[in-house]
Amino acid sequence: MKFPLYIAKRYLFSRGSTQAINIITAIAAVGIIVGALSLFVVLSAFDGLKNLHLEYTSIADPDVKVYAAQGKFFEFTEAQKQQIASIKGLTSFSSIVENQVILNFKQKRQNAIIKGVDANYVNVIAVDSILDYGNWFDGKEFYIVLGNQISNVLSIGINNYETPLDLVMPKAGKGQITNLMDAFRTEKVIVSGIYQLTNEMDKKYAFTSITLARKLLNLDKNKVSHIEARLAPDANYGFIRTRLTEILGPDVVIKSRIQLNDAMYKMLNTENLIVYLLFTLVLIVALFSLIGAMIMMIIDKKRNLQTLHKLGASLKKIRLIFFLQGMLMTILGGLLGVFLGVILIKIQQATSLVMITPSLAYPTKLNFLNGVIVLGTLYVLGIIASSIASLSIKKEILVG
Repeated sequence: MKFPLYIAKRYLFSRGSTQAINIITAIAAVGIIVGALSLFVVLSAFDGLKNLHLEYTSIADPDVKVYAAQGKFFEFTEAQKQQIASIKGLTSFSSIVENQVILNFKQKRQNAIIKGVDANYVNVIAVDSILDYGNWFDGKEFYIVLGNQISNVLSIGINNYETPLDLVMPKAGKGQITNLMDAFRTEKVIVSGIYQLTNEMDKKYAFTSITLARKLLNLDKNKVSHIEARLAPDANYGFIRTRLTEILGPDVVIKSRIQLNDAMYKMLNTENLIVYLLFTLVLIVALFSLIGAMIMMIIDKKRNLQTLHKLGASLKKIRLIFFLQGMLMTILGGLLGVFLGVILIKIQQATSLVMITPSLAYPTKLNFLNGVIVLGTLYVLGIIASSIASLSIKKEILVG
C-alpha cells in the first residue's frame, strides 16, 4: 500500500508532459472544489431558510394543541384544568374560543377569525414578539388586537375611542328570520394593538378575550374550541399526550407543533432533497472531468507504467496507484471546497452580503451534518470515478 500511495502522491503534484493534460487536470480539480463549495453553500442556505420558517411557526403555534375530534367545541371543566396544571413538563396552557366574525368599521368590512384567549395565553405564545405597535389587551373584555393586513384593509388604528370597531357574529339557531338585525350579535371593541407575523396570519386572526368571544357565541363558560399548551424544553411529549388523553377523554385530538405543520415540514424536507439531488449532479459532472483527466494522465505516463511493471509492479498495484490518485484529488478538493464554503457562509452571516429584502439578510446556518453529507457524497462518487479510470489500464498498455 505504501508504494502505490507514494507514487500516487508524486503523480498528483507532478506536471504532465503536455500543457493540455495540465489544463484538463486543473479543470477537474477546480470542478471538484466548486462542486463541493456549491453543494455546501446551498445546503447551508436552505437550512437558514428552514430555520426562518420554523421561527415563525414557533411564535405562532403552541407546543401542543388539543381540539375536539368532532364539532367546534368541547367541555373543559375547572377540575380538568387543575389536573392538566399538575402534569409534569407542561408549563402553561390557555383556553381558546375561535369562530368566524365580521369586522365592521366606517362602512368597511372584513371577514376574520376571532380568537378569544384567556390571561394565560401570553405564557403560551410570546405575544410581545409579534406586536408591531400598541399593547396586548391583557384580559380586558372589550379590546382587540388585529393583524397588520386587517388593519390596512379597514384603515383603523389603535385606541380609537370615538369610533369603535364592530364585531358582528351570526347567531346560531334554526327557524325563519323576521328581522335581519335579530340574526346577528354585535359588540363594540377598541383596537389596543396591531400584530405582524405573516401575510396569511395577519389577514386571518383577530385576538380578543375569551369572555367576549363566548358572549358573541352565547357559549357556556366551560366550552372551548381548543387548548394550547407550552412544554418545558426537556418535556416528554409522549407522556404528556397520554396524560391529556386520560384527563380529557378519547374525543379530543392532540397534536404537537410538528404535527400541526406537517405539510410544511414535508414540503421543506422534499425541497431539501430535490436541491441536494440537483447539486449532486454538479458533482457528477465534475467527476466525469476527473475520469477524463486521469485517463489522459494514464496515456501520458505510459512509459513510466511500463517501467514500473518491468520492475515488478503488478497490474493490480498500478491500477491502485491511479485509484489512490483520484481519491486524493477528490478528498483534497472536497475539503478545500467545504472550507471555502464555511468562509463564505461566515462572511454572509457577518456582513449580510446577500439580502432578501432591504431589511432581511439571506438566512444561513452552519451545520456540521451538511459538511458530512457533502464530503460523504463526494467520496462515494470519487470512489466510482477513480475505479472507472483505474480499470481503464489494461495489460496491453504495460507490455506494449
